[in-house]
Amino acid sequence: MSTITALVGAEIVFGHLLPEGYTPLALQEKDPFNLFKKDKEMRVLNDRPWNMEAQAHLLDDDITPNEFMFIRNNGFIPKNIDVNTWNLTIKGESVKEEKTYSLAALKSKFKQYTYQLTLECGGNGRSEFNPPAKGNQWTIGAISCANWTGIRLRDILKDVGIKDDAIYIGYHSADTHLTGDKSKAPISRGVPISKALQDETILAFKMNGEDIPIAHGYPLRLVAGGWPASASGKWITSISIRNKVHDGAKMKGSSYRVPCKPVAPGTKVKDEDMCIIESMPIKSLITYPKTGALIKQGEKLTIRGHAWAGELEVSEVEYSIDYGSTWTSCNLKKASNRLAWQHFSATVTLPSKGYFEVWARATDSNGKSQPMLLPGWNPKGYLNNACHRIAIKVV
Repeated sequence: MSTITALVGAEIVFGHLLPEGYTPLALQEKDPFNLFKKDKEMRVLNDRPWNMEAQAHLLDDDITPNEFMFIRNNGFIPKNIDVNTWNLTIKGESVKEEKTYSLAALKSKFKQYTYQLTLECGGNGRSEFNPPAKGNQWTIGAISCANWTGIRLRDILKDVGIKDDAIYIGYHSADTHLTGDKSKAPISRGVPISKALQDETILAFKMNGEDIPIAHGYPLRLVAGGWPASASGKWITSISIRNKVHDGAKMKGSSYRVPCKPVAPGTKVKDEDMCIIESMPIKSLITYPKTGALIKQGEKLTIRGHAWAGELEVSEVEYSIDYGSTWTSCNLKKASNRLAWQHFSATVTLPSKGYFEVWARATDSNGKSQPMLLPGWNPKGYLNNACHRIAIKVV
């Protein structure tokens, strides 16, 4: 009942009288904007499972609110969540002592921290690849940077003890496979132990100061910012400490992996020649104004947006109004903490009436810049970090 109440967004009066197996009309209508409290301008890509993204102008907030946060699911959202019985088990061949913690124990036993963390779907920008890549055709809106509050994963690993041969962790979740087969996991990914031990890798209870919304992992989510968001498992019930690279669902084949070396578009790549995506590449997004904006001749144009660089910092953001022939530096702020995005702004002078495009290009702390157009092709259309562009008309 608690899950249904969360999905409906209100207390279900006479809920105790609902016939067994009956789905409330509000859920039958399958309105994701109502179900998940999302803005009506969000774009739905799929409803089995739910996947939806923002548009660039919706992401103008420094801290992403729920209504503009993308949803990426691989299975069905778990039902009948009871926080009073929810447990987390730490297990695996490289754990010294398997332990199970209640939510209450996790919250009381370990110190809590809050970090603003960038989460981006590895397939963000997939729609631009040619030949087309299979999967949800994300444009630019599968990115968010919310505040997450929880406990450091490393503190739990210290409590259970990890063996010297530990090299990876893998998460296990309560969502259901699309086939309904409970023996199959929709997704079970992980990260190297070095990433698991970072300060900012947390098991989160809250997002932006409130309980995590159901679509984003309530009541417990792993958050490993700066890496593909698939590494940040939702609805976590257990974590395995592995003495090998985790081999759960969506860890092999072409899932969240790219060719270790560049390949020609359309090439079939052997599994052994694919590498797991780790730190996400440098990228930026113009969030103001909305593409297609009209301004009057002689009026200054203010632009702003965000830039992020996986495990690295953003060192510079530039804009161009002549299709990349020349570039001008933007004002760039420091991140609120490591692995958060950075905000940029600039005042742009457009020289005449007519059509213009404003392009943004970010450079990371290793000196690597975004490509102006689509980067190298890969079978699943991952890691598109081409420059973002908006259209402007001067009238």
